[in-house]
Amino acid sequence: MKRFVLLAIIIILIVPLTLFGQTAKKAVTPPVSSQTAACIGCHKTYTPGIVEDWQKSLHANTTPAMALKKSSLERRVSADKFDASVANVVVGCYECHSINPTKHKDNFNHMGYKINTVVSPIDCATCHPVEARQFSGSKKAHAYGNLTKNPVFSSLVDTIVSVKKIENGKVIQTPASASTRHETCFACHGTEVKVNGLKEVDTAMGKIKVPALSNWPNQGVGRINPDGSLGACSACHPRHSFSIEIARKPYTCAQCHLDPDVPAWNVYKESKHGNIYFSKYQDWNFKAVPWKVGKDFQAPTCATCHNSLITTADNKVIIDRTHDFGARLWIRLFGLVYSHPQPIHGDTSVIKNKDGLPLPTTFTGEVAETGLISRDEQSKRQKTMQGLCKSCHTTQWTTNHFVKLENTIKEVDNMTLSATLLLLEAWKNNLAEGLIHGKNPFDDAIEQMWIRQWLFYGNSIKYSSAMTGAPDYATFKNGWWNLTENLQHMSDWIEFKKTSKGSVKK
Repeated sequence: MKRFVLLAIIIILIVPLTLFGQTAKKAVTPPVSSQTAACIGCHKTYTPGIVEDWQKSLHANTTPAMALKKSSLERRVSADKFDASVANVVVGCYECHSINPTKHKDNFNHMGYKINTVVSPIDCATCHPVEARQFSGSKKAHAYGNLTKNPVFSSLVDTIVSVKKIENGKVIQTPASASTRHETCFACHGTEVKVNGLKEVDTAMGKIKVPALSNWPNQGVGRINPDGSLGACSACHPRHSFSIEIARKPYTCAQCHLDPDVPAWNVYKESKHGNIYFSKYQDWNFKAVPWKVGKDFQAPTCATCHNSLITTADNKVIIDRTHDFGARLWIRLFGLVYSHPQPIHGDTSVIKNKDGLPLPTTFTGEVAETGLISRDEQSKRQKTMQGLCKSCHTTQWTTNHFVKLENTIKEVDNMTLSATLLLLEAWKNNLAEGLIHGKNPFDDAIEQMWIRQWLFYGNSIKYSSAMTGAPDYATFKNGWWNLTENLQHMSDWIEFKKTSKGSVKK
């Protein structure tokens, strides 16, 4: 009996140790390149947060060769092959910051290595070429140029952020500083990162020379990088974890998509989808690839509808991954005066309306004849989105939702047209100076009321309708109440100006 007990104790002690040894063997970390090891050797002392963040990332725990062994649905890289020098080491500091050195104006000699300060989409394309290509044609990649190349948009930005002075009782607009522009509209849209030679900086290691970068730091989604590429992958996949989990959560999109002008986040929080998200997200699997509807998550986030690869629980593809965030959209709801078909290409500055202005519609809502997707393409995209909705909702529920949305868009655009007709009346009667006078169309009081009509109130209602319900946003929080009140204020302003003008003449 004693022998039996002794034998049982030995087995109990040895088996767990054996299993632990097997588990530990399976969990061996893949190799790190000698260059990255050198980076870590210093940076774990001087920037430990960066190193710790990276060490928890997928980049630090897999190699490109390992990534290629995944099935097509599970794969997170879109490259077909890799150079032998990087295939069997983890994606580390050196692997990202040393790519394409001849293209980078920000490349410099750092501790014996040629290093780029800014990692760009062209660099990320080494492993993710399909994603980089899709993104490069998107409105997000062209976000900076779409503001700066378009004189109408530029005028609106300058009117908003410029410094105002009072001279002889009048408001005088003076240029905003580059710093103010960089931290306002362009903080989301991006600015151009320029290299102005080298400069000496004091660090914990002593004085070192680094590239002198203007408009840096910068994570604008459409920034122009020192290698000439457009965009920042880190806008959605923040450095240095570059986490798919972070990118899939709505907080990431909420950095820029906030009310009053782009109220997606605010509407989402009040919607039924948002209600489910905030109640259950702690139980969801945000890291799974592919992302399985109903199994990994139970309600959509921004990424679900706009770019993620979504499948059923048994891996049937519902919708493919895309990094062109407008590719699934048939209509453009926000950012411009009237809703209109999505642009064919992300560079919207090339679109011209009938009046020759770089806008997709005229001031009275007539859609441009070129530069926008066709009716067939609109129908195709709408059906694709409906297919995604039907993974959780019935056909009738989905169909009625889209009918409701179409009606809402039409009615809100009509309210914008009413406001625009009042604005045109003010210009016609010389009560304000705008486009017909060759003047700024955004600086008079009635012009700013007109902007509220479509940029704040109209957008809130359309988003509320599109995102399955935030009725307070559709009604009172920048909604129909505000549309109606604002229209009356515009009408009253015109009557007041006409009366005042008549009194002065007398």
